[in-house]
Amino acid sequence: MTNPSTLYRGGVLHCPAEPRATALLVRDGRIAWLGVDADAPAADRVVDLDGALVTPAFVDAHVHATDTGLVLSGLDLSAVRSAEGLLAAVAGFAAGLPADAVVLGHGWDESTWGVPELPDAAALDRAAGGRRVYLSQASIHSALVSSALLAACPEAAGAAGFDASGWVRRDAHHVVRAAAQGSVTRAQRVAAQRVALAHAASLGIAAVHECGGPEISDEEDFTGLLALSGVGVPEVYGYWGELSGAARARELGAVGAGGDLFADGALGARTAYVSQPYADGAGCGHGYLSAEQVRDHLVDCAAYGMQGGFHAIGDQAVATVLAGFAAAAETLGVDRLRAARHRVEHAEIMSRRLIAGFVEFGIVASMQPAFDRLWGGAGRMYESRLGLERSLASNPMGAMHAVGVALAFGSDSPVTPLDPWGSVRAAVAHHNPVQRMSVRAAFAAHTRGGWRAVHRDGEGVLALGAPATFAVWSTPAGVERGLPVLQAADPEARGADDPTPLPVCRRTVLRGDVIFEEGSS
Repeated sequence: MTNPSTLYRGGVLHCPAEPRATALLVRDGRIAWLGVDADAPAADRVVDLDGALVTPAFVDAHVHATDTGLVLSGLDLSAVRSAEGLLAAVAGFAAGLPADAVVLGHGWDESTWGVPELPDAAALDRAAGGRRVYLSQASIHSALVSSALLAACPEAAGAAGFDASGWVRRDAHHVVRAAAQGSVTRAQRVAAQRVALAHAASLGIAAVHECGGPEISDEEDFTGLLALSGVGVPEVYGYWGELSGAARARELGAVGAGGDLFADGALGARTAYVSQPYADGAGCGHGYLSAEQVRDHLVDCAAYGMQGGFHAIGDQAVATVLAGFAAAAETLGVDRLRAARHRVEHAEIMSRRLIAGFVEFGIVASMQPAFDRLWGGAGRMYESRLGLERSLASNPMGAMHAVGVALAFGSDSPVTPLDPWGSVRAAVAHHNPVQRMSVRAAFAAHTRGGWRAVHRDGEGVLALGAPATFAVWSTPAGVERGLPVLQAADPEARGADDPTPLPVCRRTVLRGDVIFEEGSS
């Protein structure tokens, strides 16, 4: 017995193979027919699209669902612009918590402050009424913590990256983060995951790639999230970032042994491993893996038939990863490496030589266009850390696309918000004109690119027989060649603050099932 069929008619379809199509029929989770309204077959149900745009649904290729849900329902510090503002936000939030609670917040970015001076641990103690405080920086690679939390983590004092001021990085950050997150109950975690996935669905996202691992989340958190996958919410494809942990990744239900397997840190925390010293601080950051470890991890992945991957932001970290690929190729062969579609997350600081390495080994670049929107260009964080010339060369999505590097776009939420159309526009309006992409190419990277990154090559398109996974949009700025208008007509108005209204999701459909509908509770 087949499920009831649904005809969606009266719309504008992003369907290059059928450019005149205004309707599609869904049966048994797949697209059973495409064409014009006048030729539409009978169906059990009919949905009038009323001129709305229908596109393949988005895939967010890098998220942290639990953290995202906690931010959406907790203390969001992304709008804070001073130390005083941060302390006021902490005080207001803490006032509603029990005396023994841990204050969890996220998103502060001192590079956006007029005076980038951070409050110390004692000030956080006072603001929180003595409660333990953990406030992750936007990159999630460092945090501000209170004296009360430092006292509860004595082992952090001897770890790399410890600072008694309360701004902790590297190993010390991992210690205090684990302690802070240990205060979140399992029920709170599940609730946060549901909040994050529901929010993703409301934005036209039908699948997410969760990047977990021993330094990011515990195994129960990871497997619990995978258990929610596709049950009235977007599908979840999990990556477990544990070195030479392919067997464990498979046992946990992951699609890959990678994601946030750290080859370095982050630019915001000055822990990304770069080849030239930071412009605003000593040193070149930190590399956490050797080429030999990268090699052994890839060989381990091959033994278990798993996709591998690494977090690598700085050019020196990327170079180390590519040296590991070259060493692995001596054992596995280049063709076998290419077939696995191993990934590198972020790849922010690149060179022509490094980009050529991605092409040679068939590496998928999982990138976040919002990084350039928020931190690229003159006067922003990248310039502070790298100088203007190096900052404008960062996040080279356009150059990578031009030579055939496979791109999969995401948000790294909660590092940046879930915002797929905003990410597409960010790629189109890159601060460096040389790195700009077309709307069509950027949209493909955020849809079909995400499916291809998990080896689902037939998904992310509106085509006969393809899975019925799509989103329905209101497009206040109009539609041009099957995609929304995302930029102002006046070139002077374009960029990070472009006033053009972005599309609004009216419905998200995953394999024929509606997982979001505008106006429904």
